[in-house]
Amino acid sequence: MMRAMADSLTAPRARSTPEQRGWYWYDWANSAFQTTVTTVFAGPYLTAVARAAADGSGYVHPLGVPVRAGAYFPYLVSLSALLQVLCMPVLGAIADRTGRRRLLLGLLAYLGAGTGLLLWLVTGGRYLLGGLLFLVSTVAFGSANVVYAAFLPDIATPDERDGVSSKGWAFGYLGGGLLLAANLVLFRLADAGTVPLAEGTAVRLSMASAALWWAGFTVIPLVRLRDPAGRVALAGGVLRAGFGQLWATFGRLGHAPATLLFLAAYLLYNDGVQTVISQSSVYADQELRMSASVIIVAILLVQFVAMAGAWLMGRLAERYGAKRVVLASLLVWISVLAYAFVLPAGRVSPFFVLAVLIGFVLGGTQALSRSLFSHMVPHGREAEYFSLYEIADRGTSWLGTLLFGLALQFSDNYRLAIISLLVFFVLGFALLARTPVRAAIAEAGNPAPTRL
Repeated sequence: MMRAMADSLTAPRARSTPEQRGWYWYDWANSAFQTTVTTVFAGPYLTAVARAAADGSGYVHPLGVPVRAGAYFPYLVSLSALLQVLCMPVLGAIADRTGRRRLLLGLLAYLGAGTGLLLWLVTGGRYLLGGLLFLVSTVAFGSANVVYAAFLPDIATPDERDGVSSKGWAFGYLGGGLLLAANLVLFRLADAGTVPLAEGTAVRLSMASAALWWAGFTVIPLVRLRDPAGRVALAGGVLRAGFGQLWATFGRLGHAPATLLFLAAYLLYNDGVQTVISQSSVYADQELRMSASVIIVAILLVQFVAMAGAWLMGRLAERYGAKRVVLASLLVWISVLAYAFVLPAGRVSPFFVLAVLIGFVLGGTQALSRSLFSHMVPHGREAEYFSLYEIADRGTSWLGTLLFGLALQFSDNYRLAIISLLVFFVLGFALLARTPVRAAIAEAGNPAPTRL
């Protein structure tokens, strides 16, 4: 067993093509926004802004609805996810229908980066402006990922996809980690008074840097990637055609039960993954009583461990198959959440152990799930199928964040949400174990890779 694993990790690798290398750069570009804004700074900062605007009972009133200030950000994440459910399938169908993937990728990426940059304006108690900008930027982020992922079947053969997808995730974690490291230095200098910046200003500068990073490095994939051949761009009626193709996709999925079973499994276990990503900094801040500097160091640690984990799990998938490796990673996730549930508040060393464990399985679980699904996508319908995948990715993460918000609303206790996440991982594991992956690939009319 160990000899076989060693052989698999030392086997020669195929060289990446120019398009594959260009594709990796979008992971590098947008992962910095996901890490610096969504995972680290947006939650605590927008929560602090909401608290500044709260009434004497600790509530804000968006559109007249009383919301506990501490629950404002989880509710924002849930609303963002629901908006993505509405937008992503139609945008995916339009991308396939028109064949203009690069154009659509650029428009969505720059919409997200532009509104992310405007978070600089959110100060004092301007929680409504912050919430609106966060919603637009995250919806654009998720929608752009639909188009980005749709390139994978065109740039990699079936046997290459686990490795290509894993390289993309690893490269993205490296980029996100490097920018977060720079932002960590800035934040610590501001916190220590070494530079004449308030902590809030340092946070806003960090979020602005992530938006600029996303916008700047997106130029590389836009130059190197190519739109699929043989597609005819429509002169008019694009939106109507997109909705029509979307309904046809739902009809085809009704005749693909194995693919639907995989999506159901992914919806469940990835809901747990996405909730950990979006709520980790808030949980560490509010429940574990960690300082902002400790939280940033831990998430930076997650980034670099995840880079190595994604690469290693990609190599293991080439030897043992992506499905087996993902199932093993879910067992690790279950153990991680059980450990997080009993983690004592204020203890830094056990918290860093938790960060290492999360990082090891985070990138690989996501990368291999993406490559596994790519085999189930019919040729010519990549973007619209990946829009459904992205719904199961970020678009349904409202389940976990909604439970976090409800737990805060009624009990003011973050640890209760951990129980629900365990349920998601256990049920997701059970459904994935039952998924006949080769049957799902056959339903799409695609050749199967050597190992699954």
